[in-house]
Amino acid sequence: MYTETFKLREPPFRLSPDPQFLFLSRAHARAKAYMESTIWFADGFVVITGEIGSGKTTLIESFLRQLDSDVVVAQVNQTQVTAVEFLQSVLVQFGFSPFKMKKAELIATVNNFLIEQYAAGRKVLLIVDEAQNLSLKVLEEIRLLSGIESTKEKVLRIILAGQPELNEKLDQPELVQLTQRVRLRFHLGALPRDDLRAYILHRLDVAGANGRTIFEEDTFAEIARYTGGVPRLINTLCDTAMISAFGEERDRVTLKDIQSAVSELQWVEYAARASTIAAKQAARRTASAGGEDYPVRALSKVVLSTDGKAVAELHLVPGRKVVGRTPDNDLQIDSKFISRHHCQVITDSDSVSTIEDLNSTNGITIRGKRVRRHTLRDGDVVGLGQYEMLYVNHGVAEHLSDTHDELQPIDADAANEESGDDEREDAAGAR
Repeated sequence: MYTETFKLREPPFRLSPDPQFLFLSRAHARAKAYMESTIWFADGFVVITGEIGSGKTTLIESFLRQLDSDVVVAQVNQTQVTAVEFLQSVLVQFGFSPFKMKKAELIATVNNFLIEQYAAGRKVLLIVDEAQNLSLKVLEEIRLLSGIESTKEKVLRIILAGQPELNEKLDQPELVQLTQRVRLRFHLGALPRDDLRAYILHRLDVAGANGRTIFEEDTFAEIARYTGGVPRLINTLCDTAMISAFGEERDRVTLKDIQSAVSELQWVEYAARASTIAAKQAARRTASAGGEDYPVRALSKVVLSTDGKAVAELHLVPGRKVVGRTPDNDLQIDSKFISRHHCQVITDSDSVSTIEDLNSTNGITIRGKRVRRHTLRDGDVVGLGQYEMLYVNHGVAEHLSDTHDELQPIDADAANEESGDDEREDAAGAR
């Protein structure tokens, strides 16, 4: 095994979740803090989403290891179930044998258990992983469970974790009551370049590298190019590259080993792979909707401008649209004054849109005042750093087209060059 060649105690890039290898990037640390908040505040759901392989399960396992003994946990991972099967799964986690119970008895048993635990001074936590697979009926059961309360407070704490589709599901009009109970929502994105390097070095040190150079410096950019910063893909590529170096009887991984591993895995660059996956997902959604790609009528839109010049439009249909700096947003603004995921606009079937700050650094403003959440009215102007975003409601703007436009990212630096407004850029940077 290559561990002897690299003088390591164990393989550093296993794919199975292992809390001792958890690397707390800024995003992972924040997500974990949100999870920890459920222990002290029982007044709403916490929702954690992330792409496949982003580290959600490892984060959950690390969080569970650090819980106090007075916390009773039910962890449900099998989510393609009926409402009755879900309630049975929860009760099994609590030590019951509920398989002959009818639904009314299942609900009564859960209620009694929660009240008993509260009376005994214990906290009860329900964690549902892969929650994007839950049916609307099961999500409604979870909402009802969340309403169980003592005379002072709710008695069940709930964390929902899943892939990005979970956000799409929660934003459906049928789940508006549940969504109103979501207290914190956070998305785990891919690791940026600096965190990717730190992630690899962290796992090597946990495995026994003790600061020794094992991956040469020029390998990290190539790893980022082919993994997109997704932890599981990083593990796969790094492990394969170490095997390649081992085969060449070297105790360092070179750029040649990374390229050899990429060839062996038959990978293309991550950006190209992500585009292919997105296209396939869109095709599946079209097929599930009836097999034909009918245009969705835009209910409203936002118009993005800088220095009084409109630079982009985003048409809004029912659901959630995210605005931020990185390419995974629905509207990308490539500016250092915009956070990676800066804000979101949620539109319901009645064309009511709400904008919400996603804990961004510089925030959002309405009429010069910073706000966290605001129900938009026709003509509202939202401040985003150097940009303004005008909200236009379809009811008074018949000129809207019937399709959802595909928008290009905004290059803030190019816009600033055209305007020549260097002083305003400096002022914004100072803020």
